[in-house]
Amino acid sequence: MAEAFDILIIGSGPGGYVTAIRAAQLGFKTAVVERDFLGGICSNWGCIPTKALLRSAEIFHYMQHAKDYGLAAQNVSFDPAAVIKRSRGVAGRMNTGVAFLLKKNKVSVIWGEATIDAPGKVTVKASKTEAPKGSLGPGGYEAKHIIVATGARPRALPGLEPDKKLVWTYFEAMNPDKMPKSLLVVGSGAIGIEFASFYRTMGSEVTVVEVLPQILPVEDAEIAAFARKQFEKQGIKILTGAKVTKLDRKADSVTATIDDGKGKTEQMTVDRVISAVGVVGNIENLGLEKLGVKTDRGTIAIDGYCKTNVPGVYAIGDVAGPPMLAHKAEHEGVICVEAIKGLKPHPMKKELIPGCTYCHPQVASVGLTEQAAKDKKYDIRVGRFPFIGNGKAIALGEDQGMTKVIFDKKTGQLLGAHMVGAEVTELIQGFVVAMNLETTEEELMHTIFPHPTISETMKEAVLDAYGRVLNM
Repeated sequence: MAEAFDILIIGSGPGGYVTAIRAAQLGFKTAVVERDFLGGICSNWGCIPTKALLRSAEIFHYMQHAKDYGLAAQNVSFDPAAVIKRSRGVAGRMNTGVAFLLKKNKVSVIWGEATIDAPGKVTVKASKTEAPKGSLGPGGYEAKHIIVATGARPRALPGLEPDKKLVWTYFEAMNPDKMPKSLLVVGSGAIGIEFASFYRTMGSEVTVVEVLPQILPVEDAEIAAFARKQFEKQGIKILTGAKVTKLDRKADSVTATIDDGKGKTEQMTVDRVISAVGVVGNIENLGLEKLGVKTDRGTIAIDGYCKTNVPGVYAIGDVAGPPMLAHKAEHEGVICVEAIKGLKPHPMKKELIPGCTYCHPQVASVGLTEQAAKDKKYDIRVGRFPFIGNGKAIALGEDQGMTKVIFDKKTGQLLGAHMVGAEVTELIQGFVVAMNLETTEEELMHTIFPHPTISETMKEAVLDAYGRVLNM
């Protein structure tokens, strides 16, 4: 007899393991199927270890600028192997932590590759990676509810296919064989810009090529332009409206042909190339076609409660479409199992999902950009406040930044908030909470922000939208 579960989740990334824990809390007999590593890409090769690398780069940056703070630090250098070792150690801690949480919540781990044979029936084949102790092995399993949380992988463009040696994805970029002296980054989304920032800080000559007219394409244009100026001051070369048309791979270098979008081409030879042109959902080899599960542009189509068109089959996270963010996956998973339980959760509001990019300076946002608000025919008020008017930012030596807010002039509803500067990824949640509570400009103005903090720029931007700014 196949072992039976109430809920079986395919994939143990942030979406999968959080969903499993919430399902267990709700009393469901729960299992997770994993083929590679507990915690998925985010904990092992994405969100967390990249932040460890960026932290090393940040500290190195401050050590190089010790004189700006009245300090002395001679012969500042770094050990690439030690930097990477620290990052991998952080990933290891996350992996161990996920295993602990699953065990603590009595979630079974099934090690292998899963295929859905029919609603309620899953076959798990042996994985190429070694199974952790205590996990269940290959075989047939049954579950009333099957949740697909298989995540995504780097997108490969024709002619720009990664080869793991000269042309990297984020996997190789996180664990380089050596620090490249020169680097070409194709794509200026969060992944591309974070690696461009890291390698430039560590001394590489970095060029970023973006096919769209704006870097960080999902961000507000004004914020993206501000960030671009800061990156260029740091020595990052940025080409927008341009396209890499060819890569000529040599023994230990790559010559890229770049079309500038204006009828001219140039060639550039670099040590390494990072392909950061987005990700694509892992929908293959799951049995979805045979089941008749609908897909949409390479991802699984779902409703507001993560149901597919096939009863008993659900999808969450990257595999269920954009925005492809870990916190979106986690929230979707909780909605999914709470709906199965009959708790009637609110469906996902994608306009309330924040986005963060951990470059230097950091970028963070939630809600509509100024252009998107105009496109939706809102009559808007826009407020801005520069970090140069904030005492804490000046004291930190981080006065290059800006907070921007967009309000509906008619109702006072906060439609969007956009930030660039030091620690804004830690501050954006204030605006997220405000929007979730349907806060108006009046309530934000009446909120007391602590002094001295960078968070004061948030209130000042609101005041600016209504002609009441105090410190500028």
